[in-house]
Amino acid sequence: MFALFDSLHTPHSQSDQFPDWLSPAFSQQILRHLNPSKSWCNNKETALAGAFKEGGGARVALKIIKNVEKYKEAARLEINVLEKINEKDPENTNLCVRMFDWFDYHGHMCISFELLGLSTFDFLKDNNYLPYPIHQVRHMAFQVCQAVKFLHDNKLTHTDLKPENILFVNSDYELSYNLEKKRDERSVKSTAIRVVDFGSATFDHEHHSTIVSTRHYRAPEVILELGWSQPCDVWSIGCIIFEYYVGFTLFQTHDNREHLAMMERILGPIPSRMVRKTRKQKYFYHGRLDWDENTSAGRYVRENCKPLRRYLTSEAEDHHRLFDLIESMLEYEPSKRVTLAEALKHPFFDMLGMEPSTKMWDSSRDISR
Repeated sequence: MFALFDSLHTPHSQSDQFPDWLSPAFSQQILRHLNPSKSWCNNKETALAGAFKEGGGARVALKIIKNVEKYKEAARLEINVLEKINEKDPENTNLCVRMFDWFDYHGHMCISFELLGLSTFDFLKDNNYLPYPIHQVRHMAFQVCQAVKFLHDNKLTHTDLKPENILFVNSDYELSYNLEKKRDERSVKSTAIRVVDFGSATFDHEHHSTIVSTRHYRAPEVILELGWSQPCDVWSIGCIIFEYYVGFTLFQTHDNREHLAMMERILGPIPSRMVRKTRKQKYFYHGRLDWDENTSAGRYVRENCKPLRRYLTSEAEDHHRLFDLIESMLEYEPSKRVTLAEALKHPFFDMLGMEPSTKMWDSSRDISR
């Protein structure tokens, strides 16, 4: 991995000079961030802030890495991936965040990106967890599949897909008042997105950590330590699309056994082949999940989880098509799980482009082009 890093363009050396494109005003803002007396420098890995390119150019986001070796090493790995993405997709047509530049300032690695809007999670949270309308779910889901398929085609697995790592290009919204609920509700104007955070992305030939993904979006083969590859991303996307549709997390848990119990409640029994093959036999007894439904945890799962199709909010064909897609992504067996190439051809996406309310991002304002 370091060999690949060495092949990147050389950053600015550790000095008191910032790159020429960075405006003087923002250079001072960075200096304030890097002041050792500031609490940020002592307890956070990174900081993100807006900047202006010299000469009134496009705004950028700057990720500043704490001057600690483990964080710097993680940044080097992320830069490797971002350089590969730039190399393979110079026109940025595949919706992964664009890295513009990187440099080292007194041991602080700094990475500049296109400046984006809120994450799809933060927008959901700020909107009182009001689900996205199905036409917006469709456009967002299609883009996520497209972006991650590009990664998979280039022998990469993201491994940390979640709504927090999917950002709107612009999160401006229209406001309306819901008389019934007596509250304002937001509707994002443009559903154009970018996939971000490649700090955990893994090439096929690299060492695969035993545990990957944020808990709620973690695939069963990861929990059962059966090995993983690109299909674990597909599982995560299925969980994400569900969350966009209903407004809450499908698997709300922090415990492996409970997580597996939720999967069985929602998706049915874990396949016997996976049970036989896993090293995590402590979760099973006589080939079945060792789970007592009469405990408080058992009652919690029974009362808060239900078979997947019972989460439908409409019996319309379009909603059933969506859940057919989600089901194909939440197939237990990685080898049977839908690929993203197949997912992009799913009938749920047939209506894309025919919905006038699905607003596309104005490419003339898109700094990634």
